[in-house]
Amino acid sequence: MLHAVIMAGGSGTRFWPESRSLRPKQLLQLVAERTMIQSTVDRIELLVPPDRLLIVTSKSLVEEIRQQLPELPESSILGEPCRRDTAPCIGLAALEIVRRDPEGIMAVMPSDHVISPPEAFCAAIELAARLVEQSPGRIVTFGIRPTYAAESFGYIERGDALSAEKKSNPATGVYRVRQFREKPQAEVARHYLEAGTFYWNSGIFVWKAKTIIAALEERQPEMMEHLRKISAVAGSPEFAGTLEREFTAIRGISIDYAVMEHATDVVVIEAPFAWDDVGSWQAIARLQGQDEAGNTIAGQHLGLRTTGTIVRGPDGHLIVTLGVEDLIVVHTPDATLVAKKHDEEAIRELVKLIAERGWQQYL
Repeated sequence: MLHAVIMAGGSGTRFWPESRSLRPKQLLQLVAERTMIQSTVDRIELLVPPDRLLIVTSKSLVEEIRQQLPELPESSILGEPCRRDTAPCIGLAALEIVRRDPEGIMAVMPSDHVISPPEAFCAAIELAARLVEQSPGRIVTFGIRPTYAAESFGYIERGDALSAEKKSNPATGVYRVRQFREKPQAEVARHYLEAGTFYWNSGIFVWKAKTIIAALEERQPEMMEHLRKISAVAGSPEFAGTLEREFTAIRGISIDYAVMEHATDVVVIEAPFAWDDVGSWQAIARLQGQDEAGNTIAGQHLGLRTTGTIVRGPDGHLIVTLGVEDLIVVHTPDATLVAKKHDEEAIRELVKLIAERGWQQYL
């Protein structure tokens, strides 16, 4: 059977001051009426029922996620005691799925992407599951055709088309993966864009749970030893203490470094859906659109000679801008950000500086 794993442990610091340690990006309403994690669950529930869905998140976020997703069983939300990157997260989820369903197939996805239409996404996941069933040791990922020379995404270089799939569905772009590439410098990114054989790495994967367990056993045996100790006591009174002790002892590593760069039977599906990782405030303008002055407004705003600006604030609080351009203005009850739009990468530096000053109440 098909199971879904949603990774929801990120912090989303680039969306400060709306994003905070106990309310990170995936728990916010940034581009829709539903929060990002709610939208992710809504999308995959067209294909996977709640009892086959597992959200892996930070222990500190479990209660908020339960409140946002009351329809999920308690066993569907797993809280990590600390951040250890994506490989331990995926390994622990895979062990839990194998415990429930030894032949289970996993669809792994982040909790904070905007994807549409959901029907196309689910059809692509179904195709990936068929490809895994045809070759049980196979790993399937999804590539996003790049629209500009992005330096902030990893890339996937495609190889030959998968001939069997091409015969059954000539319109489907399914290719063997030649190589995974790290986030490039600007000149390299331009080469990738011009070559036409590179995709942005979506971070969405489909595989047999036991396949990824075997790969992690081979490449990360020490990590898996800790994870197996946790899995061995799942559902028992010892679970919480064992999870705290063993997970904390793991050295963090991403699934890309741990497995993907070393795997052999990997194919990439050219995504038939629109995708955005919503990585910065400028993504909000891209997704929500702009008015005739190039402004993107959420909240009560009065602007005079204001262009190219993103403004967000709560209902009942008026934000007035005069004679400004290309700014980000975000107002929350206890903190306000005013930044140059094209300098928003420095928001991460601001968050670090706030932490260094001991102003934890703003984080």
